Amino acid sequence: MNYRHAYHAGNFADVVKHAVLVRIVEYLKHKDKAFRVIDTHAGIGLYDLTSQEAQKTGEWRDGIGRLVDANVDNETANLLNPLLAAVHAVNQDGSIQHYPGSPCLVRHLLRKQDRLTAIELHPQDAACLKQTFSGDFQTRVIELDGWLALGGHLPPKEKRGLVLIDPPYEKEDEFERIVARLRKAHARWPGGIYAIWYPIKKHETIKAFRDNLAGSGIADTIDIRLELRAPSTEPQLDGTGMIVVNPPFVLHEEMNVLLPVLARILGDSEEGRWGIERLTAE
Repeated sequence: MNYRHAYHAGNFADVVKHAVLVRIVEYLKHKDKAFRVIDTHAGIGLYDLTSQEAQKTGEWRDGIGRLVDANVDNETANLLNPLLAAVHAVNQDGSIQHYPGSPCLVRHLLRKQDRLTAIELHPQDAACLKQTFSGDFQTRVIELDGWLALGGHLPPKEKRGLVLIDPPYEKEDEFERIVARLRKAHARWPGGIYAIWYPIKKHETIKAFRDNLAGSGIADTIDIRLELRAPSTEPQLDGTGMIVVNPPFVLHEEMNVLLPVLARILGDSEEGRWGIERLTAE
């Protein structure tokens, strides 16, 4: 358990991941019926960008730091506004000193009938998360291995919603485990939306991951990705991706608007690249 997201909060990968997350949640809000978001690797919820960890890497400056200062067209602005509104909600004086992780971001977007289940295994992070959401009846925080949530917590009683899977990728077999656990979860709740974040670092591993998903038997799966640069000769975080199962029908069109702009803003020296690929048919 060496990975701590405090070093990376608000970086380019967070921005892309959360841009996709926001568009899915906003789509779920089109119907009055309640939904639930299950965040399997929730972290601490809110990150202090002035902390020693965040300042040590400074990754947020090339992520949310760039986005809040960027000039974008009206169509892009409308798609990004819910994300930026959530960021500004935790930064009262106009400066960017805090960044909302996925549970805080989702909670900001929920209506009164919707619910959030935030799951975190790390004891300190789980305690922090419980404190953040203390007294919030719409949010349930559970100290648990997030992978176990794909069993007993599915399907949710609302029968509508999203499972966000954002593991730390500390183990060598993490990509294989994702496919195996996703297949089991999908069998329990085939109508749910699943969004899985992944880092683009070892490109051969990513290709095998996509191939495994394509052959998994899980229908209606797309791959959304943004790369800062061409593949590096030495392993480093070249890009970020989101696998979405049962994507909203508007998501592909919205990503066609957002990704070119995010690639321009976040990419290295205008080398940013993006793509949307259908892995399995509807």
